Amino acid sequence: MTAYLIVRAEVPQADRDKFDHWYETEHLPDALRDFKALSAKRGWSTIDPLVHLAFYEFPDLATANQILESYEIKAMVKEFDRVWQDRVSRTRDVMEVAQSI
Repeated sequence: MTAYLIVRAEVPQADRDKFDHWYETEHLPDALRDFKALSAKRGWSTIDPLVHLAFYEFPDLATANQILESYEIKAMVKEFDRVWQDRVSRTRDVMEVAQSI
C-alpha cells in the first residue's frame, strides 16, 4: 500500500510568508525530485496557522522508510537547517495507508 513521509514544521509568525514562498518555490519541488516521490503536497493547519505540513507519497512503506536514511534527506535537512537555523522546528513521521475507499 501507499505510504507517506509527513513533515510537520512549526513556523514563527514573523517567518511564515518567507517560509511559505521558499517551500513552494524551492523545497517542495527539490524534495519531490530528490526523493523520487510519487507526489508532494503541503499546506497550513487551519487549527494552528503556524503549523505547516508536507506529505511525500511513496509506492510502499519500504520505499518511504528508505528515504529516512538516505543521502537525499540528509542533504535536504542540511539545506533546511542552513536556511532556517533553529527558527523552525520540525518532526517527521511515516504512515502506511491502511485503507482507501
